[in-house]
Amino acid sequence: MIPCLPMARWLDADRPGSDLVAWAGDHVWTQERLRRDVAALAQRLKNMPGDRWAIRLEDGYGFTAALLGLLHAGKTPVIPGHDRPALLREMIGQGAFTGLLGRDRLDVDAPQLVLDPLTPFCPAGAMNAELPALAEDRAVELFTSGSTGRPRRVVKPVACLDWEASALAGEFSTILAGSRIIASVSPQHLYGLTFRIVLPLALGLPLYADMIFYPEQLAALDCSVPHAFIASPAFLKRLGSPLARPGLSMLLSAGGALSEAEADRAEDWFGVAVHEIYGSTETGVLAWRHRVAEDPPWRPFPVVRLLADGDGWRALSPLIPEPKGVALDDVLDVTPQGCFRLLGRRDRIVKIEEKRVSLDEVERRLRALDGVCDAAAVLIERGRRRHIGALLVLTDAMRDDWRSGGGARQKQDWRRALSAWLDPVAVPRYWRETERIPENAMGKRIAERMREMFDDVA
Repeated sequence: MIPCLPMARWLDADRPGSDLVAWAGDHVWTQERLRRDVAALAQRLKNMPGDRWAIRLEDGYGFTAALLGLLHAGKTPVIPGHDRPALLREMIGQGAFTGLLGRDRLDVDAPQLVLDPLTPFCPAGAMNAELPALAEDRAVELFTSGSTGRPRRVVKPVACLDWEASALAGEFSTILAGSRIIASVSPQHLYGLTFRIVLPLALGLPLYADMIFYPEQLAALDCSVPHAFIASPAFLKRLGSPLARPGLSMLLSAGGALSEAEADRAEDWFGVAVHEIYGSTETGVLAWRHRVAEDPPWRPFPVVRLLADGDGWRALSPLIPEPKGVALDDVLDVTPQGCFRLLGRRDRIVKIEEKRVSLDEVERRLRALDGVCDAAAVLIERGRRRHIGALLVLTDAMRDDWRSGGGARQKQDWRRALSAWLDPVAVPRYWRETERIPENAMGKRIAERMREMFDDVA
């Protein structure tokens, strides 16, 4: 089993300075380079105002250096989950964070540091900057549904992230031994943070600094070195004809369950069966399954306990800082052996391409549009495709314009306005104008009636 180091020891002098930390193309970053960059960045940050700084970097090495630089400087890293300027300005106004670390400057009213991972962060004469110790009470803050729902703050103590890495290492470190980590997911979300940054740094495994966007990038990897691919179901669902296999030691997927056909196609493409991870930003990892059989149950990690809670379930583990645990949104069918299957979601948070979309938040943004009096957001499912439908009650003037042929122009204007606030998958694809939203005698909206108004979409 590979030794799993806590975050406070990632830059430990016991790790040789020549060890490979990250690579991209011909560029490599070593343990010594990371230590120097973090020390220099921490010194700069200690002299800058504000205690909570947002990281807006998808580059794996740059994100790692920013995360450690903030923590060693005694500041709190904030991961907003998106990079949309309008929402970042809104979050700054709400006090979500006080500064920004990124590849470029944004037009926001906050202190900013621009980082180029290809250039050492150490200014001339500061190559031996002292690395402050990482305090035991440090934490990372993440925001869920920052683009697809009202941003919700989740505090993750570093101790919880260390527990999570240890739990994963207990199950997977033997498979991962000698591997390099590649990923199609951003560290701006907990899945990417955990598997693309925390786990490889804890185990001393090199990580690919760039994002994997296309299968062709996988085919171009060095087949003589085993790779563990941290993928999203959306990426795996888009796989076409198999290319040259990249030589995977492990294929991981999280964010949404794969169908049997999708799991089989991924196994045919990569030559290894998919390991799926179940969890959330609030809970961290909860369970896993290996798709070597049809519809295998989920196996909770040994540190996780599932407790019946009314008609639902509550998860408790060292990965969850709340003593009472977290109530799960999903309906579980738990076996006597403690494994489970997922039966569906309990709330109005839906998943589209593995991204959480809050129908309530979509409706809030729709109601703020010019000419809209009321709105409903409806999940439209056609086969394996899922999209949002917008049902709108318009002002008299807007309704007259819509019905006289101006609907196409309005939809284009509204999509443009919504894109400043919502993730692309949350922007409605289908639009319907109505006199009123269908309601029952109690004033509750009738979901089935609303979905029927989109029956004509293919």
